[in-house]
Parts: sequence; structure tokens; C-alpha cells
Amino acid sequence: MTKRYVSLPDEAEAGMREFIDEVDRRLSSDEDTCAVVEDVLIDLSGDREAYERWQAGESMSAAERVRLQSYDPCNTTLESEYYAEKDEERFRRSKHLQWLWRQFDSLPIADNVEFALRFRRMLANHLFEECGDDCRFFKGITFTYGHNITIGDNTVIHDEVHLDDRGKLTIGDRVSVSDGVHVYSHDHDVVDQTAVRNYHTVVEDDVRLTYDAMIRAGCKVGENAIVGARAIVQHDVPAHHIAIGMPAKSVKIKPGWADAAIPIEDAGVNRQEQRRIEYDLPDDLEVFDEFGRDL
Repeated sequence: MTKRYVSLPDEAEAGMREFIDEVDRRLSSDEDTCAVVEDVLIDLSGDREAYERWQAGESMSAAERVRLQSYDPCNTTLESEYYAEKDEERFRRSKHLQWLWRQFDSLPIADNVEFALRFRRMLANHLFEECGDDCRFFKGITFTYGHNITIGDNTVIHDEVHLDDRGKLTIGDRVSVSDGVHVYSHDHDVVDQTAVRNYHTVVEDDVRLTYDAMIRAGCKVGENAIVGARAIVQHDVPAHHIAIGMPAKSVKIKPGWADAAIPIEDAGVNRQEQRRIEYDLPDDLEVFDEFGRDL
């Protein structure tokens, strides 16, 4: 075993469970998600008194009003909100939950590891398309939408990881994703960078993605494989292989798995186009080029 069990004092444990269970219950109910998120952030930030003074019509500075308004996710925007192909109906709810996740991470209480892991695990059950049991999500994880992510059981996502689900992202059981890893599910055209292609990116069971690695959209990292630190995966990584480098190449099969793995010389196949996700844009969509070009 590499870890030990840590327990909290009984009073702290009881208070933590009560709070997380209450938020979970409210998010599972018919209550407006926006209102739940606003309430939770106000109370965790200790700003209830100022909020009630503002609601009562008392004078506030412009900075105070902006701060208090920003607890309500309906008064905010996220980068992914501007993406032309997003599913408006699904994003309407996932935006609120993603705002809660991001703002929670900015609070001092997010450094309380036991509380933060449980709180994010509860949020993941509401935000992701599917989230397995006993997952651990550490600080600074970001998503595109959240609702296109599927994660299996006992998976660990460490600090400052980006999980891009502009397309679709599937992560299996018992996966370890180290600090600073970026996993993508969309690409930009090399000639016209406003042309976006979405893909299904897959990380299978028992994979280790180590520090600062990047997985390109549409790639699959096979079962029990390892991607080395700062590797850039441009092709599929076969099961049980160890891939390192920029671009990543298979250099070794994990000891004891040679009979189950394909030979190293057969690795390096790009199947990105097999996992492409087509989408249609509404006919009445008003688009613009953020670079100021005439489309």
C-alpha cells in the first residue's frame, strides 16, 4: 500500500457530511441549479451578511456589487460558452456546476484535502455524463463543458489537469492522471484555425498519464499503458506499452505483459479520423471571427 487512512475529528466529519449531503440533495431536486450554486458560494465565502444588505437595497460600491453578482453563475460567462457548436440545453446546467467547481477551488477551504475531495466527487456525479465510484479530483482541474466526460471507478485526477470535452472524453477505471496533464478532444485546422474538428478521446483502464503529458484529440491510450512525463501523444498508444518523447513513441512493453501486447514496431498508428464527431451548426447562428478577419 502506498497510502494510509486519515480520519477527521468526529465533529468536523459530521459537519462535512451534513453540508455535502445537503448540497447533493439540492442539486438532485427540482430546485433551480443557479440558485443552489449562488447559495453555496455565498455561504462558503462568508459573504451572507453583505449579500443580504445588497438585497435589502443598501448602498454598495461597484466592486462589491460585481463580487456579489458573480456568485450567481447566470451573471458570468465561461470561454466554452462562446463555442458555436455547444449543446445549449446541456450546457445550461453544466455551466452552473462548472462555475461552482471553479469558484470552490479559489476558496481557502479547497485546501482542506478531505473535504475538497468529497465535495468535488459529489459535484462530478452531477456534472459529468458519468462518474464512477471512489474517484479523487484534486485542485485546479478544468473542463470545457463537463457533460461530455465519462470516468470510471477509482480514477485519480491530480492538480492543474485540463480535461477538454469539447468533443467526447472517456477515461476508464483506476487511471492515474498526474499534475499538469492536458487531454484534448478537439483540434483546429492548420490553415484556418477557426475550423474546429471534434473527436472522441479514450484513456482505457489502468493507464498512467504522467507529469505534464499531452494527449491529442482522437487518440486512444490503451489499457495498462504509461505515457511518460511531458510526452506528446499524437497516435494511439497500444495496451501495456510505455510511450515517451515529443512526439511520443512506444519504447518498451511493461514487464510481464509481452504476450498480451502488440510488438513495439506495430505501434504508432493514428486512428484519429475513426473517432471524429460530426456536428451541425444552426442555420441562424451569428458567427464572428475573434481574429477580426472577414469570414
